[in-house]
Amino acid sequence: MTTLERAQLQTHAQPRARFFAWLPQRWYVHVFLWASCLFIGFPLFYAMLVSTQNNAQVFAYRFLPGESFLDNWRIVMIQRNLASYMLNSTVVALAVTTGKTVLSLLAGLAFVYFRFPGKWLVFGFVLITLMMPTEILILALYNFVTSLGWGNTYTALIVPFLASATGTFLFRQHFSNIPAELSEAAQLDGASPLQFLFRVLVPMSWNTIGALAVIQFVYVWNMYIWPVLIIQGQERQVVQVGLRTLIGGDAALVFGPMMLGAVIASIPPVIVFVLLQKQFMSGFALGRDK
Repeated sequence: MTTLERAQLQTHAQPRARFFAWLPQRWYVHVFLWASCLFIGFPLFYAMLVSTQNNAQVFAYRFLPGESFLDNWRIVMIQRNLASYMLNSTVVALAVTTGKTVLSLLAGLAFVYFRFPGKWLVFGFVLITLMMPTEILILALYNFVTSLGWGNTYTALIVPFLASATGTFLFRQHFSNIPAELSEAAQLDGASPLQFLFRVLVPMSWNTIGALAVIQFVYVWNMYIWPVLIIQGQERQVVQVGLRTLIGGDAALVFGPMMLGAVIASIPPVIVFVLLQKQFMSGFALGRDK
């Protein structure tokens, strides 16, 4: 092949190279990721559309916003009083999350920095409780709580869930990775265990605290079976049970208010996750601090 022929081939190849230059080297990976995001996000997008529509528009499979958003809002927030249920869930979730975090910090401090007989046996028992979901103990827990006279109260929604095997395990592992010299230095300075905890360990544990807070807030916010059993009235009922009122009581299902209630009820956990996203990712070693 002559030099002239090679130059002509390069001239014809350059436009094609420029045309495909904008594509990533592994374009198929990007296509798969975009398709996955669309597949996962479509139900939420469709729920938001349905929340603005009436039944006629829903059954017409209209993929455009409707004109019934304000009507659906009045049904959800005023007629069905979803705002009161959300307030109850917020109080319970914040109380349980705070209490679990404090107790888990204290338990992690005890398992790492204190010596007492049977420490490993007790820690093993804590790990075993990780494999025991609440549903297994729910009847015994119900009988115990009602015997204390806590039925239909915030106390019944908060106190049984203050202990956390997950939080104890997380803080125990985290404190085990902190150099022992810090504890020795605190003892030499005359610091008490609680002073060492709140002045040294807590500032070094914000990522773990944030990760645990996200997990526990979402868990408590989504509780359904226990509130159904222990709360009889509506004034202290939680939002997941309150969403049921959008389904029953009418001759026909109205899908707009149902979807609007579900979307509104999902906003607080999303806000908590967004606010604590960095701590959550770093707390589980899924990211790195910059």
